Amino acid sequence: MKDWLDEVRWTAEGLVPVIAQEAGTGQVLMAAWMNREALELTVAEGYAVYWSRSRRKLWRKGEESGHRQKVLEIRLDCDEDVVLLIVEQIGGIACHTGRHHCFFRVLKDRCWETVEPVLKSPETIYKS
Repeated sequence: MKDWLDEVRWTAEGLVPVIAQEAGTGQVLMAAWMNREALELTVAEGYAVYWSRSRRKLWRKGEESGHRQKVLEIRLDCDEDVVLLIVEQIGGIACHTGRHHCFFRVLKDRCWETVEPVLKSPETIYKS
């Protein structure tokens, strides 16, 4: 029997892009990356675990802020190279900037305009 992890088309670096979508609203909250271990841990723990490319380590969403993502469903796209997490966003904030989601800027007249408010200051979310 084929291992379910072998069905994912990992990049040469052993990663797969992941989209986190809010279950209640359908809104795309964020995009991130996972390696095999992160995807295995996400399944085992029931909460999103990502791979931080900048820090080169596993990152449990909300480990510092408390804004965890409870995973309700995991989907693999038709090309087997993108993972979709359907999540319940604990605390209502998914972005490290203190916004509900990471896609808070819209292109208008060739300029990026911020259209979503900061719900909580990052300085109060991240103490260190």
